[in-house]
Amino acid sequence: MITLFKNANAIVSCDEKDTVYYNTDLLVEDKIIKTISKDINIKADRVIDCKGKNIYPGLINTHHHFFQTFVRNLETVDYPNMSVPQWLDTIYPIFSLIDNQVIYYSSMTAMADLIKHGCTTAFDHQYCYTDKTGIEAVDYQMKAASQLGIRYHAGRGCNTLPKSKGSTMPDVMVESTDTFLNDIERLANKYHDPNDFSMSQIVVAPCQPINSYKDTFVESVKLARKLKLRLHTHLGEGENSIMMDRYGMRTLDWCEDIGFIGDDVWLAHCWELNQEEYKRLANYKTSISHCPSPAILGGFPILPMKQLKEFGTHVSLGCDGSATNDSSNLLDAMRIAFLMQCYFGKERGGSISGYDILKMATYEGAYTLGRKDIGHLKENMAADLFMIDASTLELTGTIHDPKNIIPRCGVTGNVDLTMINGEIVFENGKLTKIDETKVNSDGEKVCTDILRNNSDAFTPYKNGF
Repeated sequence: MITLFKNANAIVSCDEKDTVYYNTDLLVEDKIIKTISKDINIKADRVIDCKGKNIYPGLINTHHHFFQTFVRNLETVDYPNMSVPQWLDTIYPIFSLIDNQVIYYSSMTAMADLIKHGCTTAFDHQYCYTDKTGIEAVDYQMKAASQLGIRYHAGRGCNTLPKSKGSTMPDVMVESTDTFLNDIERLANKYHDPNDFSMSQIVVAPCQPINSYKDTFVESVKLARKLKLRLHTHLGEGENSIMMDRYGMRTLDWCEDIGFIGDDVWLAHCWELNQEEYKRLANYKTSISHCPSPAILGGFPILPMKQLKEFGTHVSLGCDGSATNDSSNLLDAMRIAFLMQCYFGKERGGSISGYDILKMATYEGAYTLGRKDIGHLKENMAADLFMIDASTLELTGTIHDPKNIIPRCGVTGNVDLTMINGEIVFENGKLTKIDETKVNSDGEKVCTDILRNNSDAFTPYKNGF
């Protein structure tokens, strides 16, 4: 399949030189970008008129919890009035009801939302394993990702420490370390493709240090390095006092002590870290996945992005789970991140640009996931991109700066087109590979049957069903 994007107003490459091409064509052959240049004349299967349109690299989401998508828009579990451990104690009883039908449809919902807003590669931290899901949750997510056509990196998570030992986990969501590690090997054998243009990969991702035995993390490091898989966990989101009581050290020190750190590791949130710890992450080339929406919702400290950039700390962008975000829109996350930094910069001597935020969601996202074939637009890179219409009335007067337009001007609605691996998966307001109306209807029924009918959290709303 040859697709020719003709005469784009701007192609923002997000490459090493921050190249922007104006009034330029982009040629895709099968899954690869073959040429970016003016006046390409070639017989193509499809020619897309891009006059007035801007093209960007596909966005890369580096932290999410798809299973939470059916536990959102609930005032009964409102995040802003609780600490993270308090919120976990409140919401985990709902999570314990989840089965694989919830996993499948909530994943379809989250990934569809991501695609519609320009995301082409998604990482999900799936740590919700119950008696009802068994070990097959990631299998259901892989099915959903394949049907939608999105690149999917699955973080096989776990929690091994029972509540009686000091975790926030209900017993029904606790696994053994052996069960976790054995399933990692199963999933890696079945789905992990380390090659260029891979559509599926597996990540070793124990949920968080306070909810697992130390041995779970120690063995995770060993297995990940043996299988050449990446490592991920939550860190620096309010757990340091618990870690000090339990181990006599802060969480990053604990991770460093067991080897859960390095250029094959990335950590979600990290708003509780100090300057010295941020510098250590830079030295180890360990990335942070910044999730601005839950930070605002929970009233947590704002990451010092300008300082992190000066330290050389790698930072990518994540939506986080819908229970602490209520959407899976990475364009919206970019806008929020930009405004947060503008506010923060007034007190700390300067902010970062909207384009810096775009690079976090593209180039840095690729670094975080260990991918060299995605994250920017260049010949021989994967044909992962999205397009917006910059010629609409509401954007009049903004076309002079396509690099900054999305975060600065609040371009957060559906994109015009999303292409993944050379295939158009969203266009003209519609997902191209699924019957969206049917999936929506089936998903609502599953949400009602499994969650709304069985959780007190939904009680105030049950009369409406």
